Amino acid sequence: MVESINAENENKTFLAGVKLSSNITACGDLHAALEGTELVLLVIPTPFLRSVIVANRTALPVGVPIVCCAKGIEIDTLLCPYEILYEELPGKYHGSLAVLSGPSFAKELAEGQPTSVLLATHDKALGDKVQLVMSDRFFRVYTGTDTIGAELCGAVKNVLAIACGAAFGYGFGSNTSALLISRGLMEMTRLVMKKGGQEETMMGLAGVGDLVLTCSSHQSRNFTVGMRVAKGETLADILATHTVAEGVKTSESIHLMTEKLGVDMPICEQVYQVLYKNKSFLDALNELQERPLGTEFRE
Repeated sequence: MVESINAENENKTFLAGVKLSSNITACGDLHAALEGTELVLLVIPTPFLRSVIVANRTALPVGVPIVCCAKGIEIDTLLCPYEILYEELPGKYHGSLAVLSGPSFAKELAEGQPTSVLLATHDKALGDKVQLVMSDRFFRVYTGTDTIGAELCGAVKNVLAIACGAAFGYGFGSNTSALLISRGLMEMTRLVMKKGGQEETMMGLAGVGDLVLTCSSHQSRNFTVGMRVAKGETLADILATHTVAEGVKTSESIHLMTEKLGVDMPICEQVYQVLYKNKSFLDALNELQERPLGTEFRE
């Protein structure tokens, strides 16, 4: 990957066919890559984030914005990436932490298609600085303060995308998709509010924006996983070609988190049952449809 980026300005492994700027240089040595940097983007999958940070604490520059782009929930601790960083990094780094989330397929972004995302941080000056550095006429960065809301939205939407992909793979249409997205948004909201996040985050880029994107496109790895599950493929075979479909592991994390917090998330729970307990998609859907009737919005 490093060789193709430097020699041909192309990431043939993850972004084949897209020419990268000649200003981009890939480096296989973390310490060398961080030397003299003015901004750090951490795009490490959540299951590996803690171990990488623990092994490289001294490599990270002090006073430089550290923006976490990972999406997921650590299975052992049920912590989100920002919380992992806050726990593992010394206090001198805490004021430099931020979260990037929102509807942004890499290929479309690399092609210069208009895209907007949310940068969440508790330090306004830090947010303003990163916003200016990262934004241009095609890529707009909005700032906010709800780090836990942004991260939980980014995690939950991947699980809901598996549900939507499965519905599509089974042959259901737009009605079912709209059902899963809208009711999934309610589940997302309940979890975020329980964890102390802001309700308005659900209505923004990290919430409904990323949810609609991931749940309605074949570009979504998680949507594709659900589609293939519904068509009868085994999870092991699917993961052999979708190693970064975060929603698979996140479904287990959310299952454990909802049990611990007492949050009702029936769609996410059924995704977990299908992926980990061998429940059929049709049985899962029937169980959802046979739930007791009630009001749309709870007190």
